[in-house]
Amino acid sequence: MVVVDLWAELYWYDESKAFHCKHGRAYLFNKAVNVTVGIKEERLMITGMHTVSDIFCVGCGSIVGWKYDAAHEKAQKYKEGKIVLERFKLTGPDGSRYWVTHDAHMGGSDADDA
Repeated sequence: MVVVDLWAELYWYDESKAFHCKHGRAYLFNKAVNVTVGIKEERLMITGMHTVSDIFCVGCGSIVGWKYDAAHEKAQKYKEGKIVLERFKLTGPDGSRYWVTHDAHMGGSDADDA
């Protein structure tokens, strides 16, 4: 599990809490901080082929999600440039589960597999 310092924000704006990955719930964001972006690669997901980059925690180096660099399907273009953080990889500094609790605009749902 990645330990996230709750005082150092990992995210800016949660656009969709309805995303899922192979480990469960995930969140789609416009921006993230305290992360680094990996190398772009082609990845086949449930919604089709995408060019993505893994997202790493700057604190521990663990993969915490991915960035959509390009979507090959027209209906998936809205994801381009956005970041998905996997819920199960985020915990609070005391080891408790980290929850996105702020009010956010809900976007479309998806069930992508990382």
